[in-house]
Amino acid sequence: MAIRDRLSGNEAVARAIKQVEPDVLAAYPITPSTEVPQYFSTYVANGEVKTEFVAVESEHSAMSACIGAAAAGGRAVTITSACGLALMWELLYVASSMRLPIMMPVINRALSGPININNDHSDSMGARDSGWIQLYAENNQETYDNYFIGMRIAEHPDVLLPVMSCQDGFITSHALENIDLLENDVVKKFVGTYNGKATLFGPEYPASVGPYDTPFFYMEHKYQQVDAIRKTKKVILDVFKEFGELTGRKYGLFEEYKCEDAERVIVIMNSSAGTAKATADKLRAKGEKVGVLKLRVFRPFPKDELAAALSKFKAVAVLDKADSFSDCGGPMYNDIRSACYDLAQRPKLINFIYGLGGRDVHDDNFTFVFDELKKVVAGEAVEAYRYLGIRE
Repeated sequence: MAIRDRLSGNEAVARAIKQVEPDVLAAYPITPSTEVPQYFSTYVANGEVKTEFVAVESEHSAMSACIGAAAAGGRAVTITSACGLALMWELLYVASSMRLPIMMPVINRALSGPININNDHSDSMGARDSGWIQLYAENNQETYDNYFIGMRIAEHPDVLLPVMSCQDGFITSHALENIDLLENDVVKKFVGTYNGKATLFGPEYPASVGPYDTPFFYMEHKYQQVDAIRKTKKVILDVFKEFGELTGRKYGLFEEYKCEDAERVIVIMNSSAGTAKATADKLRAKGEKVGVLKLRVFRPFPKDELAAALSKFKAVAVLDKADSFSDCGGPMYNDIRSACYDLAQRPKLINFIYGLGGRDVHDDNFTFVFDELKKVVAGEAVEAYRYLGIRE
């Protein structure tokens, strides 16, 4: 039976980690993720978990500790944000190339500079090509659920890749919401037991850990990661289905909201999806055919599924909370545009960069976007890539 509670997004993550009780949690504090290891250290101090809590001297060391723990066959977890994720940069690639199912909640925050501690997606988007699976959450309930879902995906024998479970800093991480918690025995059964085979302490499956990879083998090892990422999509859908049957909360690679007969659609991720949905409701009440598509899984990128879904619409605005500085649009827009390129009937696509550094986004902003899409449908020329709500 579900347990109703009121928790912040950070506390929901800490509670989820507590219920799984990993072997090792290594972390270094950085706003706005600091609360998660702070909560968890209290569980450790009170003897509520047997997890080895490692207070390290930097985020680089936190990921190093997790790599060592996972290579030894243990469940390893860390938590970070922004510059902390950037300091792990080298080791993100090490973790994924070694096929270590490390779980890392990322509390999204703008990267310096100038220094900013508020929300955007520049941290996790900057790490999008590091070989990690990336899940995104609109609210605290999804944040809580994604932890268990992510762990099941990471540890699947066809996957064995690390997972980032992302939520918006302060917006969901510090805001209180009512959520349904799972009972401990239900969590334990769903997540199961991790049995790493090729580990430092598994002589029956000998493996080299951290070797130099010569040009003769390197490309084949990279292709193995590509193959694993491709297989991940089916595993993700299977885990979503099982979680839905267990809890009644049904998830997919993306969520379509009021899209059945929509002509104009916004594509967005994380907490701002809620405001976009509310705006769509207001415009629907006026008879406008608008909808919202919320992307939940960014890596692996669901290119075929997204292209099929978007082909139904006349005009689509992709909203990125990070820029790629290519002058060709944000990272999500570029992937979506590429996915739609070969469609026989593709929607007209435009891109807005929004919310950088925690800039508020309101229903007026989304109304403006839907109005711009109306111009696109009418054949009017509009800028394909621009900033939303910028003061000129």
